[in-house]
Amino acid sequence: MFDYTFQWRQALRYVPDLMDGALVTLQIAVLSMLIGGAIGIVLAVGRTAQSPWARWPATAWVELARNTPALFQIYMAHFGLGSFGIYISPYAALLGGIAFNNAGYLAETFRGALRAIPETQTRAARSLGMPPIQAFRLIVVPQMFRIAFLPTTNQMVWAILMTSLGVTVGLSTDLTGVTQDINARTFRTFELFALAAVFYYVIAKVVMLGARLLAWRLFRY
Repeated sequence: MFDYTFQWRQALRYVPDLMDGALVTLQIAVLSMLIGGAIGIVLAVGRTAQSPWARWPATAWVELARNTPALFQIYMAHFGLGSFGIYISPYAALLGGIAFNNAGYLAETFRGALRAIPETQTRAARSLGMPPIQAFRLIVVPQMFRIAFLPTTNQMVWAILMTSLGVTVGLSTDLTGVTQDINARTFRTFELFALAAVFYYVIAKVVMLGARLLAWRLFRY
C-alpha cells in the first residue's frame, strides 16, 4: 500500500544548501579536469613516443585508469594510502581519484587527436626554424585541443557525476554529501534526491551548452 506523503515545501527549504554543495561539486570537477588534462597530455605524448621507457609507464596508467572502477581508485587514494601511513582528506581523495581517472581517458582522447594531425604540420613548422618543443606547443597543441574539445566536454560531465562517489569516503560538502546529510535529519529521501538529480542534470546541460557555444566561438573558421 502506497502511503508516502510528499512534502516538497520542507525539501525546498534546503535548496540554498544544495546550491552550496553543487558549487563544491563543480569545483572538484573543474580541478580534476585541469589536473587530469595536464597529465593526459603528458600521457598522450608518452603513448606516441618511440622509446619504451616513455610508452610503457603511460600505457600502464591509461590501462589502470580505464579498466578499473572509479570507486576503486578513490578508495585506494583514501583508504589504500592510509595503510601506508599517508592520510588525505575525503576531498583530496575524491579529487585525486577523479583526476587519475580523467587523465587515463583524456590521454586516449588527446592521442587520437594527435594522430589526426598530419605530420606535414610539424615538418612545415620545423622547416621554418622552430625547435621541436616550440613546434609542438604552437602548432600541434592548438590543433589537438580543437579536435579533442567536444569529446573532452563529455569527460567533464562524467567528472561532475563521479563526484557523487565522494560520499563513500565521507565527503559531506559536495552535492550528494549535503543531500545525504539533510536526508539523515529530515527523512525526505525522495524529495531531496529528486532535487539533487535536478541539480546534476542542470549542471551537466549548462556545461554541454557552454561548451558548444565556446566551440562555435573559437572554432568557427
